[in-house]
Amino acid sequence: MHPPPPDAATSERPQPHSPGDLFVSFTWLALQGFGGVLAIVQREMVEKKRWLTADEFLEDWAVAQVLPGPNVINLALMIGDRYFGLRGAVAAVAGMLTVPLGVILVLALLYAHFAGNPEVAGALRGMGAVAGGLIAATGIKLIPALRRHPLGFGVCLGFVALVFGAIAIARIPLGWVLLVVGGVACVWTWRKIDS
Repeated sequence: MHPPPPDAATSERPQPHSPGDLFVSFTWLALQGFGGVLAIVQREMVEKKRWLTADEFLEDWAVAQVLPGPNVINLALMIGDRYFGLRGAVAAVAGMLTVPLGVILVLALLYAHFAGNPEVAGALRGMGAVAGGLIAATGIKLIPALRRHPLGFGVCLGFVALVFGAIAIARIPLGWVLLVVGGVACVWTWRKIDS
């Protein structure tokens, strides 16, 4: 049996009942996530299920971003492991992949058949705009958590602007931005907490 999370406050709030609950929850998340599941994961895990606080979500999402592989798979792996160890990690990742894989295969067959249709191409472009809006909305929702960051709200917003400028305007590769800006932010935060 995997021990409960170390924080007593964590064990008092809602949590998944079993690895099966993780599987079903992450399957449901994955099936809602056309174009990206960040907004949906944040809403489900923090606001509805309350398995994570906003601060925990922000911290876990930051770690998931810098690990290799798909962000949401990394997050599912961490959440599953937190509650049920290896069994939970496997259940959460399987939930993110199993049923959605079948849906994607069916959609790929349909797309291959209808790819030349201009209405289909227009609909897909429209979905891309919606996905971008969902990601932006989630980022805006996470801003209040930055008010409690050890570096202070202004410094955090400075890092946000710096990363945005580096990636969106200067077109610096994400890996370099994470390494340099993320490294500076981590070291600065660590020193601030340590002092």
